[in-house]
Amino acid sequence: MSIDPASRLTPRHIALVATALCVASLALFWPGVAMYDTVAQYKQVLSGVYDDWHPPAMARAWALLAPLGSAATPMLVLQLGTYWLGLGLIAAALARAGRSRSAVAIIVIGLLPPFLGWQGVVLKDAQLTGAMLGACGLVGWYRLSHRPMPRALWVPTALLLAYAVLVRANAVFIVVPLVVTLAPRPAGTVAKIITGLIAVVVVLGVAPVVNHQILRAQRSGVESTQALFDLAGIAARVPDGTAIGLTRAEAETVVARHCASPFFWDPLGDDAHCGTTMARLRALPAGTLYLTLAGSALHHPIAYAAHRFAHLNSTDRWLVPLHWPSAAPPTLSEPNTIGLASPNAAARHWESLTAMIVETPLGWPISWIVIAITALATGLSRPPHPARDPVRDLATALLVSALALEASFAVLSIASDLRYHLWPMIATAVAVVLLADRAPPRHIARAGIVILLLVLASGGGARVLLPPPPQTYAGMLG
Repeated sequence: MSIDPASRLTPRHIALVATALCVASLALFWPGVAMYDTVAQYKQVLSGVYDDWHPPAMARAWALLAPLGSAATPMLVLQLGTYWLGLGLIAAALARAGRSRSAVAIIVIGLLPPFLGWQGVVLKDAQLTGAMLGACGLVGWYRLSHRPMPRALWVPTALLLAYAVLVRANAVFIVVPLVVTLAPRPAGTVAKIITGLIAVVVVLGVAPVVNHQILRAQRSGVESTQALFDLAGIAARVPDGTAIGLTRAEAETVVARHCASPFFWDPLGDDAHCGTTMARLRALPAGTLYLTLAGSALHHPIAYAAHRFAHLNSTDRWLVPLHWPSAAPPTLSEPNTIGLASPNAAARHWESLTAMIVETPLGWPISWIVIAITALATGLSRPPHPARDPVRDLATALLVSALALEASFAVLSIASDLRYHLWPMIATAVAVVLLADRAPPRHIARAGIVILLLVLASGGGARVLLPPPPQTYAGMLG
């Protein structure tokens, strides 16, 4: 009788595999791929002058770690180290519980090119993913064995979550739902929702203070971009060309130059397109801009909804053409003169493989959203019997965190890059594996499969029928 090798896996085996994969990943992507944003942040590290266009927490952490290695290497080690630490701890906990196949599946998730490929890019999105997985791994190692976390580990876990919430402006919609869902109190669903909403408001209020007073970042005007994006989107959809916020001439320019793009806000900030047209609005205080946006949305709700749905469709990559841009990580670093080099040919081959795979439903956030909703319904259908179910609790927290961020994109999002969805996609994949110890209720599974098939069929049809988009940044601007 043959014995399944997976049945002999122990936490030690998983630890060795995760460590080996971490070292291999570092060797593959060394010294890290640098995008335009990476170059901008490293210039701040070198100059010692920080602004808030990109959350300054990453640049400050980079400056702190800079003595440990040159250029981007300390940050590459940080994001890949926490990435494999978190996945390794969750996999090891499952192996300890006798779920060896699930443990292997968690490791495989870490190797999926759309996930690992972006983790080789030194960027705030990869930093966020690593920090979140590291924190969830520490929690999961103890929770999945029904053990309380030692107080000594509260500090590193809290630091990882604090870094995550500061390293991306919208990470509050990731971290707060996860923490509130995992917390034993309050216990009721309604109480958790109220607590979560209050916590989101508090964090949104505290984050600017941390960025400007503690991290001493200069104001860049980044807080105005969302209002400008939405005001232009509304103005472009009002039939007579008049909308609250923009003059008729400004609205006509936005339409004529195709600056109200559902793909991203960039044409509105580019002087060759609509940067000068929006200069009057950009000079207004952010509070005034958002009051103007609220009035415009109230007066033109259909135009606002159409604009937001068009962008949501774009960022979720549902009814879009084939090769919708900004899905694959770059194969080379952004040209620069500050020492940020590119990885070797092996990394370029990996990223080329990633570019092919992200064109499949694995790279469509909309498909992961359907899976997350189905998995959440499955998890909530499981009664915590005979006591609290740590598997269900951790999976539910991951799914609530993933869906909360995706829901926030309905009103707070200005670009369609796939990297913005990395955490929801990875969190969903991990949660599905956690819940795989039991068969889902048939009616939930059937409904989820039907909806997913409809999404895939319509998305596939759009990719066949719609004309191909430009494949350059300049082309998308135009």
